[in-house]
Formats: sequence, C-alpha cells, structure tokens
Amino acid sequence: VSHREKALQILHKISFQIYIASIAWCHPHINMLTRCSPLVVAASCILSSSAFLANAFSSPAAFAVSNRVAFGRPMRSADGESNSFALNLFGKMFEEEGPLGKGITVGKIQVALFSADRSINSFLEDRAGSGGNSNYELARLTNDVCLTLLRKSDDWVSAHSESKWFSENDAGGAESLFNNWANKEAAKFEKEYIPRSGSEEEGKLGTTVVVSLVVEILGDSTKFDGAGYSLIGTKEVIASLAADCQVEDGECLNAVEVFWTPSDPKEVLTNRDIIVDFPELITL
Repeated sequence: VSHREKALQILHKISFQIYIASIAWCHPHINMLTRCSPLVVAASCILSSSAFLANAFSSPAAFAVSNRVAFGRPMRSADGESNSFALNLFGKMFEEEGPLGKGITVGKIQVALFSADRSINSFLEDRAGSGGNSNYELARLTNDVCLTLLRKSDDWVSAHSESKWFSENDAGGAESLFNNWANKEAAKFEKEYIPRSGSEEEGKLGTTVVVSLVVEILGDSTKFDGAGYSLIGTKEVIASLAADCQVEDGECLNAVEVFWTPSDPKEVLTNRDIIVDFPELITL
C-alpha cells in the first residue's frame, strides 16, 4: 500500500470519527450504539443522516409534525435525568417569533399573605365585579392583581409558581392544561361566597389569604420560575406577568383566572388548611 493510500485511509477514519461524534452530540441516545459493532454504528449514522437530509428539505409544517412524533416523549440520560429542556429547544427552533417569544405558555402563580384588615379581599371582590371579558380588560385585571400583590410584599408568607410551554400547533393542549389547573383550584373551595352589593361586612377577622392566578399567554419570555424560593425571585415572577400581560393592549393574554381564599369574612384560613390544600407553597 502506497503512502498516499495510507494517508487517505487515516483521513477517512478521522472524518468518520468526527461524524460519529457530531451525531452523538445531536442525539444523546446514539451514544449507546458506540458500544456496538462498527457495522451497527455505521448503519445508524447513515439512517440519521438520511432523516436529517429529508427533514432539511421539507416544509416547516412537515418538519414540525415529524419533530413532534420523534421527540414526543422525553428521553432519559444515563443518570436518569430528563432532557426536557433539550426537547423544548428542538421544538422551538421552527416556531414563529411573536412579541413575547415563541409558542404558548400556561403558568400558575400563587401567593399566601397575611391580611389583618382583609383589604386584599375587598380589592379582589371589587375587581371581580367590575371586569369584562375582552383581552384589554383581562390584561388590566391581571396587571392590577399583580401590582396589588407587589405592594403587599411585606405581608407575604409563602409562594409558588410553575409553567409549561406549548407549540402554537398544540394550542388545544395549552387550553386543556389551563382548564385543568383552573378546575383544580376551583375544586378546593367548598362554596363560593358572593358579598351583597353595597353592603359593609362587619366582624372581619385577620387571616392568611391565598391568591392564585392561572394564565395562558403567548410566547415564552414571561418568567414563571422562582416564586417561593426568595422574596426577590417572587417579585420578579409577579412583575414579569404584570408587564407582559399588557403587551399590545393585552392581545398576548389568551385567558386568566383569579382565585382567592378565604372569601367569607367570618372564615379564617389555618396553617393546616394551607398545608392540606396548598402543599406546593414554599415558605418565604
């Protein structure tokens, strides 16, 4: 064998190893194949490259469909951790960019605060009775509730937040999760208390009040992670929603539900009630 042929063989081998490394970086699950025979590895690399080329020349809609099928279930790494962040990253690559980012986010923010005079209850009752169902009115309601909570941050006891991102092609899934979270919060109340119009309630007792917001908002830039872990983090989450809900006069806000308990002026929320009904709350 001539020196030229040996050099070509070495170059081909190095190129093949680089190719395998790049495929393994893009697809973590293919690392398992490196322990198999070279024939199996080569076959898997050929199949992966064929699928990549097919998707590269297909339309964005077709790629979104195939991507959803291929990456629908979170893969598990060797240490058992979910690669859900990587899956969301792949899912967002071909999403259209909106004012607040890509896709749709369903989020939930909960704050427990002590109210000696129940002023937070009075505010929520007034806003609930004066609000409408247009995007602008829902945005104003959300902004007012967030600002009121921020003004009462000295009274905060605990908090919690969570969210889930959806592709625009899965708007039905986002709506379903929003309804599910809203129904779970509504089911925690044995009855709904509605004060008489123009009446002044007497004998109000100081109590801890839990306020919950469930929202469906366009994009992925609204901050929902961090409430409950620190006072600053909780403020950032609420402030982010207060600002984003008003973008484009509320057109980015698809839906919102506001819950608070207790609503009856003679009812007091005990620590046991909070632990049983709101175990997710984190003490600040």
